[in-house]
Amino acid sequence: MRTFIQRLGALSLLMVFSFALVACGNKEAEQRKAFTTFLQTRVLDKPGLRVPVPNEEEKTSFGDYAKHYAVITDFNEGMNKSVSQPMTQIMAKGALRSIADLPARRDDLKAAKDGLTALRTALDQQTAKADAAHAQLKQPDDLKQIYDKAFDKTVTAPATTFKEVFPALDTVFNGALAIGDFMEKNKSKIQVAGSSVTVTDPAVQAELNKMLQQLNGQSAAINAAQQKMQAMVRGS
Repeated sequence: MRTFIQRLGALSLLMVFSFALVACGNKEAEQRKAFTTFLQTRVLDKPGLRVPVPNEEEKTSFGDYAKHYAVITDFNEGMNKSVSQPMTQIMAKGALRSIADLPARRDDLKAAKDGLTALRTALDQQTAKADAAHAQLKQPDDLKQIYDKAFDKTVTAPATTFKEVFPALDTVFNGALAIGDFMEKNKSKIQVAGSSVTVTDPAVQAELNKMLQQLNGQSAAINAAQQKMQAMVRGS
């Protein structure tokens, strides 16, 4: 038969375990609340695309949920390095300055067009990585509702909007390359002086005008995509 002391010791142990479980439960609840409040007030309630970096005190208050936020920050850091920054370089290299220099800039335009393929691949990889990490997260329902909204705003929406720019850019580069090839093919009928272009053959002039009109229409599609992206970033 167990003695009173033995029973008391067992009871005390159970009480310790009970208190420990309650303490852990409270700690998780506090961490979840801190993280949920951060997502709501610093990400969702702010206009536009905002991915604030929590300080060390905030990270500590999130507990293990800090790793959940890292899924979002890692995606945005990866996007900056592998997509946004290279895109700036590509746009500078493929910028259309004047019609006159299109034949001479074929290599630049081709390099810019090829660079878009690499950017698409990088964007797909970053998005897939974030989506996979998101799917693995275990979250209580109340946090999951807030987190999913924050993830959509900071990962899914910008990735989707960014992808809309690629087809328009690809079409513009194809159009510019086609015009350059056309001018080179008909160079005996096209005179270039600085930024001025004079065409001596009416048929060639008509075809060149048609191609330029198409290029202008394609450029409008890029402007529309860029405006949509800017509106998403600004929140307007």
